[in-house]
Amino acid sequence: MTSSNDIRATFLGYFARHGHQVVESSPLVPRNDPTLMFANSGMVQFKNVFTGQERRAYSTATSAQKCVRAGGKHNDLDNVGYTARHHTFFEMLGNFSFGDYFKPAAIEHAWTLLTRDFALPKDKLLVTVYSEDEDAAALWRKIAGIPDSRIIRIPTSDNFWRMGDTGPCGPCSEIFYDHGEAIPGGPPGSPDEDGDRFIEIWNLVFMQYLEEPAGTRNPLPRPSIDTGMGLERFAAILQGKHDNYDTDTLRAIILASAEATGQDPDGPFRTSHRVVADHLRAGAFLIADGVMPSNEGRGYVLRRILRRAMRHAHMMGAAEPLLHRIYPALERQMGAAYGELIRAQSLITETLKLEETRFRTLLDRGLGLLAEETAKLGEKETLPGDIAFRLYDTFGFPLDLTQDALRSEGRAVDVAGFETAMAEQRKRARAAWSGTGEAATETVWFDIKERIGASEFLGYDTETAEAQILAVVADGAEVSGAAAGRAVAVVLNQTPFYAESGGQVGDAGVITGPEGLRITIRDTQKKAGVFLHLGTVEAGFAAPGQSVAATVDHARRGAIQAHHSATHLLHEALRRRLGDHVAQKGSLNAPERLRFDVSQPTPMTPSDLIWVEAEVNARIRENARVITRLMTPDAAVEAGARALFGEKYGEEVRVVGMGYDPEATSTHGVFSLELCGGTHVAQTGEIGLFKIVSEGAVAAGIRRVEAVCGATALALVEQNEKRLVEAAAALKVSPADLPARVTALVEERRRLEREVADLRRKLATGGGQAPNEVLAGLRVALRGVEDVPSKDLKSIADAILAEGDTDVVALVSSFEGKASIIVAVGAVAKGRADAVALVRAAAAAVGGKGGGGRPDLAQAGGPEGGRTAEALAAVREAILLAG
Repeated sequence: MTSSNDIRATFLGYFARHGHQVVESSPLVPRNDPTLMFANSGMVQFKNVFTGQERRAYSTATSAQKCVRAGGKHNDLDNVGYTARHHTFFEMLGNFSFGDYFKPAAIEHAWTLLTRDFALPKDKLLVTVYSEDEDAAALWRKIAGIPDSRIIRIPTSDNFWRMGDTGPCGPCSEIFYDHGEAIPGGPPGSPDEDGDRFIEIWNLVFMQYLEEPAGTRNPLPRPSIDTGMGLERFAAILQGKHDNYDTDTLRAIILASAEATGQDPDGPFRTSHRVVADHLRAGAFLIADGVMPSNEGRGYVLRRILRRAMRHAHMMGAAEPLLHRIYPALERQMGAAYGELIRAQSLITETLKLEETRFRTLLDRGLGLLAEETAKLGEKETLPGDIAFRLYDTFGFPLDLTQDALRSEGRAVDVAGFETAMAEQRKRARAAWSGTGEAATETVWFDIKERIGASEFLGYDTETAEAQILAVVADGAEVSGAAAGRAVAVVLNQTPFYAESGGQVGDAGVITGPEGLRITIRDTQKKAGVFLHLGTVEAGFAAPGQSVAATVDHARRGAIQAHHSATHLLHEALRRRLGDHVAQKGSLNAPERLRFDVSQPTPMTPSDLIWVEAEVNARIRENARVITRLMTPDAAVEAGARALFGEKYGEEVRVVGMGYDPEATSTHGVFSLELCGGTHVAQTGEIGLFKIVSEGAVAAGIRRVEAVCGATALALVEQNEKRLVEAAAALKVSPADLPARVTALVEERRRLEREVADLRRKLATGGGQAPNEVLAGLRVALRGVEDVPSKDLKSIADAILAEGDTDVVALVSSFEGKASIIVAVGAVAKGRADAVALVRAAAAAVGGKGGGGRPDLAQAGGPEGGRTAEALAAVREAILLAG
């Protein structure tokens, strides 16, 4: 039997031998087409090449493209499992020419590959052409030898392809396989064409025209080719099957489902096995490409797919989560061709298990409610919309899941009633939002969210993406457009820009669009789930509906990510050094620095900081891969992840692990494991150098560490080294001898300061000073001194009192233009003189206010250092008045 892997390899190999570049499948989330939810054909990644917006190093290509059709106009979800050829996930094989070859070569390649390499019988093949495309019909006769009786002319748009209302377009030619008379159905274009006898296997698109806005159509200067062959359909033909689900890849997953549930793969639960197999493929590939289950956008589509599969697993009696247990069957079948299934294995299986575990807790109750409500209805009576909405709102049942659950009973759901209930909920939410104080001034964001939904964030794995402008806000209100020079907040349907959250600052960058549009984005914020790109229109005109390119400032994002990832390593290093009481109390992750506040009652010692810095740099040098998981908050904390105290977490959280820790293999096996929704480096080595700048207190029991990473840290080290060299040169020593030289200078300075203090003290206590005065019966020493610091005055006053012939000492020093005063009262004068009252009198004379201390010792100061005599006179007068 020819396997699906063999078919893919043969197809790509054929075109590689004929000069085509083999191009890997693009991600399922399109980066170059904001109008698509998921890549749904092979040409999506080449769209800009066909339109001339992008040039590549090759002019012909071939690919096997991952595709999903489960949302928007391309939605096959409801039919999956019930038909032979509907899938949410499928592979599209294709070959492409960008102005190189055209119809003759495209037809020759297709015919040769099908009839020679794949050995299909020629008489089993027939083709369709657009009714006006006689060139294609003639080429099929000439190259393939197909008789006119098997060339069917189709006059409808089914055989004329358009990229959109304008742009490249052209006729198609489809190749069909005839399964024989035993299968009901007629050829394409006949009344019985919906039968299964004739199956389309390959579509050749001849792009030869350009559709202009005015409705005119002109020849393209470089006609191109775009083809697509569904691998699953083609595998069924080559493997002698009439049902895609009987082909090797899907059958292997179905058998794994049967073994895990104990249910016959071809028995009563045949449809359920097929749903599980198809939806597992779609879910796994979407998760591998960065889509996570959520209640918005692409994440919601993924959740719908997974929950539909989970309900069918539940129907088959699976007592435990099923999808993650049969994932290895998918990996064995497709992992060699799509390495992302292997690289993201842990993320995929954990996400599947988490989603199914959460949903199973709601499923029984939801199905119970559904059974209660349907029991009240007549046979095949429609389920009321408000009941369907309760299932959605309370139990997380998407509408299509409820419809699928009722399908076997032949019941429908009142969709209009469901939409009415949904609208009522939105109305209540709007009222609640409008009544929340400050939020009442920002209802514009709620209005936008209600109309267009939450923004789709793509920035975990890309810094560029194409998008559509959905709204432009200026001066607090939505506007129809904004010209150059105007400050705006732009809302996109999808964005690589990270909005400020969790301590990580918002991204900056640029949005470019048609007719020279350029918007410089200085910041990104989030309101009501809507990402706001805040900036200024530099050129052109920004308006809703425009297709634009959103590009994050790569260097700035990289610096932010480095500081954010370093914060995680810093947190764990602090905890290991200081103890388990260390917990994050705040952070800032910016391009040029990080700030990290932690619970810590005492200052960190220099040796603590040296140890922590060395530990973080050691983890950086490991260059370990940064691992991301999706878990429930409880499961994450149980696994050892650090959570922020008081932080509100949703039902699912991203868990980021980095660094190796062999001692933690029994739990999570990494150095740092934290709940975090921010962006991070891919390898710890990308952080570069880590350098602590400062440590200090910010509140009782809270210490702050500030640090820098990467280029900023290197610049700091270089700056410090330059200062070191300059200081060494000034002291005429080598940098290595600088510490010893500085130590010697400090000791010398201290010795000289002691000598100067001694001389000042001797000068103040004698050495030509005026003799004591007797005032109100007290022996008083009133002394003025020059250039004596306030810290030395007490020792001088103590020395004077110690001589034994003085009862009160008042010293006034003029130092650096300011006055310092001290008054000391000896034992004999206690109760007769108050040092506080005397020093306040002196302070008033030098422009000071107040003064304080004890009755026997008080100090004060003032700004007027030249009024020493007046201050001493004020003390003399105060003593006399008190006496």
